[in-house]
Amino acid sequence: MINEEVILSPVITEKSSLLQESNKYVFKVHNKSNKFQVKKAVEEIFDVVVESVNVIKVKGKNKMYGGKKTLTPSWKKAMVTLKLGDSISLYEGA
Repeated sequence: MINEEVILSPVITEKSSLLQESNKYVFKVHNKSNKFQVKKAVEEIFDVVVESVNVIKVKGKNKMYGGKKTLTPSWKKAMVTLKLGDSISLYEGA
């Protein structure tokens, strides 16, 4: 799997923004990727040193659309801890 395919997008939420203060970044990753692939991809794409990676499977939720019950897709997220002093600029113009 190519590194650009492993990391799909950063997760920008209030909680993930607070985690950035402690050098932790959250990314939406490919469903079949593992910790080692995520670590390698982050190190190569952003040119930083990764200390640890935690991978979490997020289950889809039941939603109602016009009286019809559907399930949103499940996805996988990775919380990456960087070496002290390294950082990633996730915002455009930052």
